[in-house]
Amino acid sequence: MDIFEKCYRRHMADDFLEAKIYPYFHALESRQDTEVIMEGKRRIMLGSNNYLGLTTHPEVIAAGVKAYQEYGSGCSGSRFLNGTLTLHLELEEELARFLRKDAVMTFSTGFQSNLGIISAIVGKNDYVIMDRENHASLYDGCKLSYGKMLRYRHADMEDLERCLKAVPETAGALIVTDGVFSMGGDIANLPDICGLAEKYGARIMVDDAHGLGVLGEGGRGTASYFGLEDKVDIYMGTFSKSLASLGGYMAASERVIFYTRHCSRPYIFSASMPPANCAAALTALRILEAQPGLSEKLRENACYMRERLREKGVKMRQSFGDFIPIIPIYTYEPEPTLRVTTKLYDRGVYVNSSLPPAVAPHECLIRTSLMASHTHELIDEAVEIIAEVLKEENI
Repeated sequence: MDIFEKCYRRHMADDFLEAKIYPYFHALESRQDTEVIMEGKRRIMLGSNNYLGLTTHPEVIAAGVKAYQEYGSGCSGSRFLNGTLTLHLELEEELARFLRKDAVMTFSTGFQSNLGIISAIVGKNDYVIMDRENHASLYDGCKLSYGKMLRYRHADMEDLERCLKAVPETAGALIVTDGVFSMGGDIANLPDICGLAEKYGARIMVDDAHGLGVLGEGGRGTASYFGLEDKVDIYMGTFSKSLASLGGYMAASERVIFYTRHCSRPYIFSASMPPANCAAALTALRILEAQPGLSEKLRENACYMRERLREKGVKMRQSFGDFIPIIPIYTYEPEPTLRVTTKLYDRGVYVNSSLPPAVAPHECLIRTSLMASHTHELIDEAVEIIAEVLKEENI
């Protein structure tokens, strides 16, 4: 049998293309901003994770250009060998201080961070316990490890305890959860997770890719929001969202970081973050520290948009609080979801469609996300168009 045979079978994406409701790979012709040019037309951007709006900040851009000029375009090696720059060390030191952890190590991407952390920490006789709605990169990290994965129903603390009870006393256990869940926009129940971890002697890892810059004191994330910074053992995060660059990180105790640096295959065998990316992330971090009001403006925008959507009778997925900038709107089934996404795009609003397996069957969503730099006028314009399209589709 030809291994490529599967590539020629009809895929649902073929149906979407024929129906002219294929929502992927639209090309940007401008900067990632609140308004963009996509395929020749102005669109309000409600599908980006550029939460603080820093991708166009003059200082961030200037830092990237300067690093490109001083260090060149890349490191041509891993951090383990020739790929460590003073910029990497500076970023790690300042981020560790910001997150109030002993140490930080950086990875080339956020996805790679989760592969590298979990595969290093979870060994052959260990258990990793996952929320069912965790990000795909966390699941792939489990596959790369030699441990046993257990899953608990989303945000179900009784089911989490059931999993913890199944772990032998002789085995190590790592509870892994998103801080802010990327599709639903809800927040992990860290207080109860921490209580159960302490009861059963487990450690905790929080993927805070969508929490950094969004929640907590000065945008320090989910653990800070709950006042549990000393209870979470490992923070993972990315530079591709609030910090307007590319890359990822692990924040933990000095010894855990030291161990992971020497045991993480994705870290050891991948080229390090390019200089410009590193400098941009470092500058964005400094802006976040100097301007905590950016996070406050982001949360205010989220509250404002939810209020406007409610006024229009738009049904949103329930969130922990109105201040989360991820706002999922129910569209239920795949085809109506893609029709809505296409109509919004044609009328000048870019959103993301969420289909199974990213969401449960019959719970398809359009996922909107805000930036601190969105104005109320842009939000009003987008909400009017969203409400109009949903009404046309009887949603």
